[in-house]
Parts: sequence; C-alpha cells; structure tokens
Amino acid sequence: MLSAVYDLGPERNRDGRRDDSHHQDLTVQDADTVAAALDHFRRRPALGFSDCLILEVARKAGHLPLGTFDRPLSKLPGAQRL
Repeated sequence: MLSAVYDLGPERNRDGRRDDSHHQDLTVQDADTVAAALDHFRRRPALGFSDCLILEVARKAGHLPLGTFDRPLSKLPGAQRL
C-alpha cells in the first residue's frame, strides 16, 4: 500500500516499515505476527508486505496451509499454490 499511495519502491517501503516499528506513538496489534511478516518481506520484498502478513495471520490462527495463486508466495513455508 505504501508503494501505491506514496510511490515508494520495495527497498524504501521495507526501510520505512523498519523505522515505524520502533516509533514511540505507534501501537501494533499482534507484534510477533507483524515481525514474522516483516522478516519474510525483508528477505523477499517483491512478495509484498500484505501477502506476508496474510500468511503469518493464517499461521497464528492455525489455518495452514494457506492456499494461494501467487507463485512466489507459495514458496514460503506454510503456503501452498492452488
């Protein structure tokens, strides 16, 4: 979403999220889930943060494998290409 709204590429997008995660006025729901999604995103920014977050939310809820049509996402542990 940051890339669409602020015209940021994956590298800048990834760095911006890293900075925001330590902001004193920012509260993150399920910080462990978001941190796991950020780890995936940092290793593979082309996936998109939202896809990484969806996978980690599904993992936390015990709903794996996550079915996806997205070939790159399907290569992550816990995701399965449909």
